Amino acid sequence: MRIALIGQSAFGKAVLEAILKEGRDTVTGVFCPQEKAGEPPDPVKEAAQAAGIACLQFKRMRSPEAITAFKAMSPDLCVMAFVTDIVPMDMIDAPRLGTIQYHPSLLPKHRGPSSINWPIIFGEKETGLTVFWPDAGLDTGPVLLQKRTAIGPDDTLGTLYFNKLFPMGVEAVAEAIRMVRDGTAPRTPQEEAQATYEGWCRDESAEINWSKPLRQVYDLIRGCNPRPGAFTSSAGAQLRIFDSELQQGEAGGAPGTVVDITPSGISVAATGGRVLVKRVQPAGSRKIVAAEYAAASGLKVGSLLGV
Repeated sequence: MRIALIGQSAFGKAVLEAILKEGRDTVTGVFCPQEKAGEPPDPVKEAAQAAGIACLQFKRMRSPEAITAFKAMSPDLCVMAFVTDIVPMDMIDAPRLGTIQYHPSLLPKHRGPSSINWPIIFGEKETGLTVFWPDAGLDTGPVLLQKRTAIGPDDTLGTLYFNKLFPMGVEAVAEAIRMVRDGTAPRTPQEEAQATYEGWCRDESAEINWSKPLRQVYDLIRGCNPRPGAFTSSAGAQLRIFDSELQQGEAGGAPGTVVDITPSGISVAATGGRVLVKRVQPAGSRKIVAAEYAAASGLKVGSLLGV
């Protein structure tokens, strides 16, 4: 088949490399976002150029220029691997065999752009990925295939993606391409009654309320690690919290109270227990270990976070 790839970053690069490694299809071109001033080239762009494949970059995929360039490649199949722009139906419908897209959740659950964050934040025990046939809706098209994976009790956004959904996703897209080529790819309608949608996981959703149950506090921290970074306040300034763990035992103080400081980190009380904060980022600073922050800021046992 003649394949056009729309993607970006390490995932797009890995999908491109998987297609080329299999060696059954021809990648006619790669589309990826334009870099901002001072940014290095996108990894998928570098991989395409190294393989002698044209890489096209447009400010918007729905621009007439992008649509014309896409159709000129006459692809049999379009593969969308990590796409954050709006791809128009003129482009999605153009390939002879259609377009397939990777989404890191078990559709129709967790439609939307932060579909890895939210299952962790909500305390769910399982997630997965979907390769589907996109339509005019947002993550609403028929399902081609799905893969499931457990969310470990200490998984973060980073570990869930890089250790599970990334490698599983590359393999799933390669499998889906084989199914399309073989004529065995299904189009199973999504169950709309089970659908959920969440928007971007941003700061308005990432502030820690230490009065909430311990597990909810911990799930928010790990679901925002590394982006956007759950945050609290310390001495009136924002403090983002990244690596952390649950501690056994009583809370030892009112919610938000610093109950212990050791080389391992800062123990903070929540409702029903404590969170050991290991790595933080003060406002305007780099990420540092929590004990270093405590020593530099004068944080002491009895200090109150979140006020």
